[in-house]
Amino acid sequence: MARRKTGARSEAPGKDEILAFVSATPGKVGKREIARHFNLDSAGKIALKQTLKDMAEDGTIGRRRSRIERPGKLAPVLVGDVTGRDADGELLARPSSWDEREQGPAPAIQLLPWRSQDAGPAPGVGDRVLIRMREGETTEAGLATGRVVKVLAKDKARILGLFRANPGGGGRIVAIEKRNSGREILVPAGLEGGAADGDLVAADIARSGRLGAVHAAVKEKLGTIASEKTISLIAIHAHNIPNVFPRTALAEAEAAKPADLAGREDWRSLPLVTIDPPDAKDHDDAVHAEADTAADNPGGHIVTVAIADVAAYVRPGSALDREALLRGNSVYFPDRVVPMLPERISNDLCSLKPAVDRPALAVRMAIGADGRKKRHSFHRIMMRSAARLAYVEAQSAIDGMPSDTTGPLLDPVLKPLWAAYAAVKKARDAREPLDLDLPERKILLKEDGTIDRVVTPARLDAHRLIEEFMILANVAAAETLIAQKVPLLFRIHDAPSPEKLLALKEFLATLDIKFAKVAGVAPADFNAILKRGAAGDSAAIINEVVLRSQAQAEYSPENIGHFGLNLRRYAHFTSPIRRYSDLIVHRALIRALALGNDGLTDEEIGRLDDIGQRISDAERRAMAAERETADRLIAHWLADRVGTIFEGRISGVTRAGLFVRLDETGADGFVPAATIGD
Repeated sequence: MARRKTGARSEAPGKDEILAFVSATPGKVGKREIARHFNLDSAGKIALKQTLKDMAEDGTIGRRRSRIERPGKLAPVLVGDVTGRDADGELLARPSSWDEREQGPAPAIQLLPWRSQDAGPAPGVGDRVLIRMREGETTEAGLATGRVVKVLAKDKARILGLFRANPGGGGRIVAIEKRNSGREILVPAGLEGGAADGDLVAADIARSGRLGAVHAAVKEKLGTIASEKTISLIAIHAHNIPNVFPRTALAEAEAAKPADLAGREDWRSLPLVTIDPPDAKDHDDAVHAEADTAADNPGGHIVTVAIADVAAYVRPGSALDREALLRGNSVYFPDRVVPMLPERISNDLCSLKPAVDRPALAVRMAIGADGRKKRHSFHRIMMRSAARLAYVEAQSAIDGMPSDTTGPLLDPVLKPLWAAYAAVKKARDAREPLDLDLPERKILLKEDGTIDRVVTPARLDAHRLIEEFMILANVAAAETLIAQKVPLLFRIHDAPSPEKLLALKEFLATLDIKFAKVAGVAPADFNAILKRGAAGDSAAIINEVVLRSQAQAEYSPENIGHFGLNLRRYAHFTSPIRRYSDLIVHRALIRALALGNDGLTDEEIGRLDDIGQRISDAERRAMAAERETADRLIAHWLADRVGTIFEGRISGVTRAGLFVRLDETGADGFVPAATIGD
């Protein structure tokens, strides 16, 4: 017979005891931790297993309903579902275990803002969470308030799908998200939310009782699945991307007044120009170059990069700032942009429009004849853009085909830019950053929102010029802040892991390409591989596999350098309209160089780790949403082209068949082995 531990418990703790322990314990809590805390013996552990099973079934630990609350009253600690946001952008939740038949309508709970010291991931719409209520505290609207202790389950309470109506009322939702694809949930009559057959809807999952059938209630109609314009909405909702600005943020944006010259240098006579894609809606970077007349820089250049001064309008702790941090970055879809900042800021006050006074943060860099940066200085300025140019337009002028706009700018503005770029390119080539050749396809839509075609825009020197000047400015920002000992968010990119390098080595061996290194690798080593395969049929797949072998870039206050760019010090400075990381760097520069009273605060410095993690997560979220939308749009476009012959390349092989990527669209498909040879 097994001996009991001294003082050990044979009975399981109650649900309230377990919830209290979970709420007070940071990090992951499982059966082992609970058993150890309550000193349970073997019998107690068996009883605990049954109790936890009951709690999982009834929702107390984030899966299903429970009945731990007294009728009509919220428990001090409870499980809730995050259902949406109020007009100010604050998260709203409702109790998961509420029985409306016995207790009346479920009360709404306003969740207090997530703090940097809170453990675990930040909650979002659709999450199931553990909430500690703030007893006696209510909002102006009379809502109870609480703080999220822990996210219990991500995205479990809400489903996205196609509504199929029943003739007599009600219907079903066919899930379309990848993780739930094909799953069907019943919608009882009266819970259709006005949805019609074929509508794309967001619905909350519920049950009719502890052992009752799962059903859903439609909460939002997103449009019809027949429209391409709905496809980006699928990604927005599936990834919980905030796409409606709270009232307070919009009010701040509308109330903002154009910045004046106070505390700024007047650079309005300098002919800075913006060079962007033809369909760009915001223009936040401008460039200028001229020959350097300094005696210590013969054949050198002065390159100026001016960036919209977003920090002048988006102050730390403001509603605009909170929303920008929540979004992390702008998200770009073929039919729409989900911006980080309202249009009043991004498309108006901070857009460097031609012949309009705009505040900016500028860096002036002296570049040697060899392309290396010799020195730089930052300035808070007022500028006036001389022209808004598209990449092709600027390139055409350099190539001998100036337009009415670019003709007058060719000699005084464009040729000096290209001369400076020729020098910078020397240093870039000597540095040897990772040089992947991955065509970037662009989906072009017609006016009605349907796909017109998929194109691969040509890579021009105009693109490379802007990229290299922006990289120089980003390096200058990092160097200045390091020298001034002001914390910042670096853009870091680690070297590939040994595991990924080994996988790459094994793949290259199948192509008779030797790759000996699994440690101490440099970008030049990958470039050598890419050059060897550049002329062969395997060039595209080699580029793809080398990309997959790389680590993912992220934001961090701890600097490890940027492997891909082969740079030791690098930060994002050049796009504060669309990246929160850049806004942090702007504020840090303002603080470091005493350029105003709107610089980085001590409170922000104290939570840079958290900010870096949040915006890195937001970036990955945006990339996944953009990629899924492109895949869905192309699949939608190809759906009525069955039987058409396409050119493609084999991108993978399994026993079941071949994976093929089409050259024209980049679409991935699968050819079953049974059909090969027909």
